[in-house]
Amino acid sequence: MSELLGPLAGFGVTLSTMFKKPNTEFYPEVKTPTAPRYHGRHQLNRYADGLEKCIGCELCAWACPADAIFVEGADNTETERYSPGERYGQDYQINYLRCIGCGLCIEACPTRALTMINDYEMVDDNRTDLIYTKDRLLAPLEPGMEAPPHPMAPGATDDDYYRGTVPGSDGPRSRADGGEEQAS
Repeated sequence: MSELLGPLAGFGVTLSTMFKKPNTEFYPEVKTPTAPRYHGRHQLNRYADGLEKCIGCELCAWACPADAIFVEGADNTETERYSPGERYGQDYQINYLRCIGCGLCIEACPTRALTMINDYEMVDDNRTDLIYTKDRLLAPLEPGMEAPPHPMAPGATDDDYYRGTVPGSDGPRSRADGGEEQAS
C-alpha cells in the first residue's frame, strides 16, 4: 500500500500548485524600486565645490578580494588640483566581471570617496564595456559645483574638506547623498 501512496503524494504537490496564480514580474517594462540602502554600482563622490574625494591611496584595491579594482594615484599641483589633498586618483577602474559586490572597498576608503548607489542595471554585450573607468564612476556635477581641476575653496584647509565644512557648502551631507554621515 505504501508503494501506491508515494507517487500519489508527489502528484498531490503538483496538483496543489497547478492552479495557483503565477507570480510574474514584467521587469524590463515595469521596474520596481530598490530598497533605500541597496548596494549596486560603485560611485566616486565629490566635495561640495566639485573636487574629488578620492586621494589615490589604493586601499580599496588592496581590500578587494576579487582583484577587481585598479587605482593609480598622481600628485596634485597648484595649477592642476583634482582633490584637496596631496594626491588624487588619476586612473580608477572597476572590473564588474570580477566584482562580487562585497563592499569591502567601501569599508577601506578613508575619505568615503567610494560608495555604492542603487543602480543595478550593469549589462552589456561587450566585455570591455563592463570595466568602468573613472569617467563613468564619478558622481555627476551638481548645480554650484565646478569641474576639476581648480583650486580649493577660498579660505578652506584640508581639515575643512575632511570634516565636510567647506566654505560655501551647506555642511556635511548624509550617507544617502553619498556624503559624510552627520554626527548627532
